[in-house]
Amino acid sequence: MLTCAPAYGNPLPAPLQASDFVRFDADQARIGQLLFFDPILSGNRNIACATCHHPDHGTGDALSLGIGEGGTGLGPDRTPGEGDARIIKRIPRNAPALWNLGAREVEVLFHDGRLSVSDIYGNGFDSPAQEWLPEGLNSILAAQALFPLTAQFEMAGDPKENQVAGAAYDRIDAVWPILAKRVRIVPEYADLFVAAFDDVASPLDITITHIANALAAFEGTEFQSYDSPFDAYLAGDTAALTLDQKAGMALFYGNAGCAACHSGPLLSDHRFHALMLPHFGPGKTRQWDPILRDVGRMGASDRLEDAYRFRTPSLRNVALTPPYGHNGAYASLEGILRHHLDARTGYQNWQPRMAALPEVPWLAPADFLPMQDSRERARLASQLDLEPLSLTDAEVQQIIAFLHALTGTGSLKGRLGRPDRVPSGLEVPR
Repeated sequence: MLTCAPAYGNPLPAPLQASDFVRFDADQARIGQLLFFDPILSGNRNIACATCHHPDHGTGDALSLGIGEGGTGLGPDRTPGEGDARIIKRIPRNAPALWNLGAREVEVLFHDGRLSVSDIYGNGFDSPAQEWLPEGLNSILAAQALFPLTAQFEMAGDPKENQVAGAAYDRIDAVWPILAKRVRIVPEYADLFVAAFDDVASPLDITITHIANALAAFEGTEFQSYDSPFDAYLAGDTAALTLDQKAGMALFYGNAGCAACHSGPLLSDHRFHALMLPHFGPGKTRQWDPILRDVGRMGASDRLEDAYRFRTPSLRNVALTPPYGHNGAYASLEGILRHHLDARTGYQNWQPRMAALPEVPWLAPADFLPMQDSRERARLASQLDLEPLSLTDAEVQQIIAFLHALTGTGSLKGRLGRPDRVPSGLEVPR
């Protein structure tokens, strides 16, 4: 179980700075910017990375569970489509924010940690693609960028709809040459890749590795954020925080015990913890599991002790990234904080209306089925890594004030921003 630290029992982290990040090539980042906003990488050419990770929504989509392939619009206004093209499943988990994922300390990604730095398959990563992950990826961020492209309900679409989805249904690496060809036959992209990559002499040399590395270069530089009031305080400016923020910081690193998990420069231990958050939506579980649920880390590790545990998120820019939790169960910082203080009560009192879920009438009957299963509720409740903690209302507000001090300033504008157009000529998510 997590324990509360005495006052300042957890040391303040060192200031986050440029040297803490992977160095990416600027020309490759410019290509990545275009690809990030270009629907060309989706099976039906109708959804881009930016659709679910949009700067206007804190690099997320402001939904508890997103609407992927088949939907239209952005953020809270995104609708589930209609007719044969309508969605047939919600995205199982909340779209994670992209802030500071290019930091060198990041060696595990996704809510369940199914992607990590490892030599197990000889390509640098332990991932669902196993030995079929392409070689030459410049970072874990590049590896991560590949998986939404192959996911049916995120960007690939249904196997009967397009060549990409059909290939993904066969074997994941069958997708790579299809997407690479799509990009390299666009003359503007071809010219950019030839200019930015030393090993690309002609369009035919462009591979999925180059595409993933370009996306990583953009995401790893565009969403760096280490200019918050907290950063200024760590650098020696004691006036950078208000009195309430300083009081909240003292609680965060002291008696409230938040830093037991939210530690280090990114305010994450990159480990997995069970918070007893209510389950809804399709979730993710182990292969052959007949139960509609989300078992968290166990789905990737296949270890019973990992059941219902999820990766600790970074708290950088956390005030910009509601809703909160691996499934977006809470719309506000106060809601998720109070759940941490008394998870069992929070779990018992949680109501479906608290989720930010666009109406999808044909999916509604199954949205909250796991909450109605008494045995599954008991299994989830048996795993909890939080002890109850009593704080006054004033102390809760002080911690929230401190969390707002983690919001960047000039860095929120990005470096390259959103392009007006993309080389494919497809519509840029706005």
